[in-house]
Amino acid sequence: MLTEERYSIILDKLKSFETVKIQELIDITGASESTIRRDLTELEKKKFIKRIHGGARRMERKMDEPGMEEKSVKNLHQKQRIAQAAAALVEEGDCIFIDAGSTTSHMIPYLPEGDIIVVTNGLMHIDALMKKGIRTYLTGGAIKPKTNALIGRGAIDSLNGYRFDKAFMGTNGVHYESGYTTPDPEEAQVKAAAISLSREAFVLADSEKIGEIAFARFGELNEAALITETFEENAARYKNQTSVKEVEV
Repeated sequence: MLTEERYSIILDKLKSFETVKIQELIDITGASESTIRRDLTELEKKKFIKRIHGGARRMERKMDEPGMEEKSVKNLHQKQRIAQAAAALVEEGDCIFIDAGSTTSHMIPYLPEGDIIVVTNGLMHIDALMKKGIRTYLTGGAIKPKTNALIGRGAIDSLNGYRFDKAFMGTNGVHYESGYTTPDPEEAQVKAAAISLSREAFVLADSEKIGEIAFARFGELNEAALITETFEENAARYKNQTSVKEVEV
């Protein structure tokens, strides 16, 4: 079977199913495991697929963005472990920004009880922060219903009144060439502003985000440290550009 025929079979399979296993592709094509692995590597280089352990996953479309209900239950254990590692970086006396997002929301139970200040554009964070007794400021801006984030000029104007010790950001994509990305350009502007106003910035991302590219870039890899799960695919390309804290999950 020609290489292009195998590529077509792999991509057709991923149109119907979100993921495909290497053994499935071996059975379908009759090719060897080493050949299928090479095919997957080439398709990933062309940004058609994303390699995962034991197979491949289709790339998300640039403008795809799941709602908070979907995001809050996906990869829950991984997000909690990543969030716990991020919260451990917060020290008493810190003024921090917590970005809207499902992974960043899991930081709140692990935040220190001492004297810290939180600024956020995430409406979903407010109840948990209040119950924790943390002094909290909410940005202005327009409400984005899908993610409960405050975005737009009002959010950026609010942020410009603050300076942060640390900023903790969510993301939809982390790529060694395209940096940190999100589907919404307005939300990207808010994220970029928060990073620029912070002494240190951290992006929290479960491993499914690694290698993904969304529509709007909000930062180069070297503008924020990455907190994620242990991963192997192209790991050196990420670690050469920024600090990567890998969390065992």
